[in-house]
Amino acid sequence: MAKKKRQRAIKSFAHAYEVKAEIHNATLAKAKSALTLEIYRKDSKLGEMQIGRGSLFRAGARRQSAKRIHWGRFAEMMDRLAYGKDG
Repeated sequence: MAKKKRQRAIKSFAHAYEVKAEIHNATLAKAKSALTLEIYRKDSKLGEMQIGRGSLFRAGARRQSAKRIHWGRFAEMMDRLAYGKDG
């Protein structure tokens, strides 16, 4: 007797996060040039990140001012998140 193939149900998942990007200068080589990312989760804004040559700025969803993070500090933060406290 032939076995029946079990069909797997294909579920449609909506993406939980959405990122909208805007670039002010395509090369990012000049001053005042940056890539701006707006991060959303299910239609509510989580925050905004502006990435430039010297540093990046991050602002929360309802913040008027952004927090500046230098690239060295950002690298330390990412290493700590990825590899643990001791690195």
